[in-house]
Amino acid sequence: MARALSVSDLLNKKYKSFDFQGDWYDAFENPETTGVWFIWGNSGNGKTSFTLQLCKELTRFGRVAYNSLEEGDAKTMQNAFRKTGMASVKKKLLLLCEPIDELSVRLDKPKSPSFVVIDSWQYAGLSFAKYLEFKKKHKNKLLIFISQADGKQPSGRAAKSVMYDASLKIWVEGYKAFSKGRYIGPNGGSYTIWHEGAALYHGESVIPEKIKNAQNINLDKELEKQLPTAIKQLAKKEVSLN
Repeated sequence: MARALSVSDLLNKKYKSFDFQGDWYDAFENPETTGVWFIWGNSGNGKTSFTLQLCKELTRFGRVAYNSLEEGDAKTMQNAFRKTGMASVKKKLLLLCEPIDELSVRLDKPKSPSFVVIDSWQYAGLSFAKYLEFKKKHKNKLLIFISQADGKQPSGRAAKSVMYDASLKIWVEGYKAFSKGRYIGPNGGSYTIWHEGAALYHGESVIPEKIKNAQNINLDKELEKQLPTAIKQLAKKEVSLN
């Protein structure tokens, strides 16, 4: 039987936490460096961009493995890496595309990456019971699961269970990432992935200067590719009012 902790034991216990700064601290405070994080969201809302920005931040603290089960090394992943400027952290980030059992063997090796992204939960082929075994086996790692969404919930019963089990739960929508617990920073738990897209999606008053100052109302190519028709119309409407 495990020894019971007193209140004093708990209050005096020391934890190894990330020393996040700036926008990362404002959104997520200083979470522990081990455990499980869970990120979910619908396609086209900035989930991959956010995850890569997070990976880049985590390389400040150690090596990161990105297990890209869903996209592998496709051109879309190459484009995302370039857009995020991952070349600057290439010595601290490893791109993988391997089954969970092979990943588990890799993580058992000395000097293996401390932080692991598994993209996505749906492609990992784990049951919730197998997930618990994997989590226990690698309790000295930070495991970050990326999940598809069904509406505003993770897609699938097991994915929902992992979301509830995770210490940091991050919902991505409209180019913003929102902490749903258990770490929420001083700004209320919101991280902006792409400022222009987020402002337009969420109907915020801050409209990008490149749109405000346009003589002809033409969204740039990046916005044209990524924003839904309704949001483009909102941008045009706000420009006409200024």
